[in-house]
Amino acid sequence: MTEIAAEYDATGLKCPMPVLKARRALKPLAAGAVLRLIADDPAAAKDVPAFCATAGHALIEREEDPAGRLIFLIQKSGG
Repeated sequence: MTEIAAEYDATGLKCPMPVLKARRALKPLAAGAVLRLIADDPAAAKDVPAFCATAGHALIEREEDPAGRLIFLIQKSGG
């Protein structure tokens, strides 16, 4: 099981806020730390992976819970 260093619940926030909040939540974390991001905006399904690819972070997991919320595990890059 992946150890979660921080969690941000972006439920109710619309594009681009989940990505902006994820960026802010990742800043204080050490390289390699994992952020659990929860979002219910359908745009997050594409926005979060694109953010990770652009910023160099690893999207290590993406799932949908029974309530339809998207849950992302993002590992902070080393740089």
